[in-house]
This record gives sequence, C-alpha cells and structure tokens, in this order.
Amino acid sequence: MADRRLQVFYTVARLLSFTKAAETLHMTQPAVTFQVRQLEDHFNTRLFDRTHNRVALTEAGRKAYEYAEEIFTLYAEMENTVKELTGDVSGALTLGASTTIAEYMLPALLRGFTMEFPDINLKLKVSNTEGIVSMVENSMIDLGVVEGPVANKNLLVEVCRVDQLVAVVPPGHPIADKQTITMEEVIDYPFVCREEGSGTRDVILEHMSSLGLDRNNLNIFLELGSPESIKGAVEAGMGISIVSIATLEKELALSKLVAVKLDPPLERSFSFVRQRQKFRLRAMEKLLDFARSYCGDANNK
Repeated sequence: MADRRLQVFYTVARLLSFTKAAETLHMTQPAVTFQVRQLEDHFNTRLFDRTHNRVALTEAGRKAYEYAEEIFTLYAEMENTVKELTGDVSGALTLGASTTIAEYMLPALLRGFTMEFPDINLKLKVSNTEGIVSMVENSMIDLGVVEGPVANKNLLVEVCRVDQLVAVVPPGHPIADKQTITMEEVIDYPFVCREEGSGTRDVILEHMSSLGLDRNNLNIFLELGSPESIKGAVEAGMGISIVSIATLEKELALSKLVAVKLDPPLERSFSFVRQRQKFRLRAMEKLLDFARSYCGDANNK
C-alpha cells in the first residue's frame, strides 16, 4: 500500500548505500536508483549527495527520512490493529541464523511454527554470527538467532537457551578416555577451528582469555566453515576441536567421535537479535512467542 518510491528511498537512507538497499529489497541497483530519482523529481530537489563514493542525506533528504519513518510506523500499527480485530496472522518474515543453529536447532522450530501459522511466509538466511548481526543491523532480516556475543548496543539481544561446548576427538585418541580436559591440554594438540566471524570460534577464544591463556597459543591446524566439516576433519584424525554437544548426537551414537567435557565447563548462549523497532508486525510477535516457548521447552529437557 505504501508508495514504492518512498519505501526504496527509506531503505537507501537507512543504509546509506544503494548497493545494500538493492540487496535488501531484492531489486537491481539501477531499479533502486530509478525509484529514488522519481521521488527526487516529485519533490524537485536532491535527497542524497553522492560524492567521493559516499552517500549522504541532504537537508531535504533528512526531513523526508523522518517523515517516512513515521509513515511506516503508522502503517505497521494500522496493519497490526486490523489483523488483530480480524484474527488474521499472516505476512512475510526473513529469519537469519548462524550455521550451528540453522543446522541443528531451527529445523524443528520452523516446522512447528509453519504448521501452526501456515499463512506466515518464512525465509531463512544462513551465515556465521558476524554475518547475521550485520544483516540485522542493515535490516536485511527481521530476526537473527546467533551463537556468540553481540557487541552492538543498539540491537535488542535476548537469550533463548544455553548450549554446552565440549572437546571432540576420534576413538583411540590419547584423550578419548579422559573424563575432562583443560584448555591448557587442548592447546597441545592440532586444533580444527571454525572461520573468523564464527560465534563458536569467538566463544572459545574468549574462554581462553578468561582463563589467562594467550589465544594465539591455540594450535590452529585447519579452519573450516561448518560444524559438519569440523566433525569430518576430526573423525579423519586431522586434529581435535571444540563443538556444541547438540551437534554430536549421531556421531556419539555411532561411536564415530568421543566427547570430552571441558574443565572448567564452557557454555554459551543462543540469542535472538533484532532491531529496537518502535512497532513490530504481528507475525513477528507470533514468531518470537513461539521461539521463546520452543527454547524454554528445550532448556527443560
């Protein structure tokens, strides 16, 4: 219902990037530029300064942005109010999740949610924690679920469940029969690690720092981009690793890998991350309520 030109302008103004706006809106960059120019023609003034590869709002652009924000907030409130009166729960949401969560936590959650709310169209984007936080910051996704700490104080972060990390080795490894292992012992072995930007990697390095250990002493032999590839490398005897206990159910049952608890224990939070919006769509409220309930049930198991 809202003017498409205004939607495109608002997205560019919020991100201060025509390229990021095009990606967020699933449009080509020329199409975004065309919509903005149409709005500038309508007002007979420039809304952006485009100089030295930078995009900045003009004075007119800043005023238009303020009004656009009010317009879209009121529009969302109107839509929610009408849907509340009619009992309608529908719409489209884009959910983002870091790799471990997307592979091991979300399938069951999304299956239950879509069964209960079939008229809500859910899309999922997968990246590491750093990538998901960036998508939330740039409004490319509505809700992120991540496995590492979030430094941006402008985002709302809500812990949904606690995850335990364990050392993992193949059967027959020198530490396979141990009940626990310290980080001092871990750094004596070749380590298979997630890539930079991964929440798992950040948590491990922060844990080392909290124990007074130099994180540079972690003997990283191999960097890989997913829990499945990490487990495959460990199973092949290429090193040891530290992974979520939630990712090991199949391998432990088949005796392909052995989990050894860390001493002291290492836990991390899975968290919802979203923008501090004034008003959220009813579909988002339903997704958050459902996810909170799902996480609560998982924590009680």
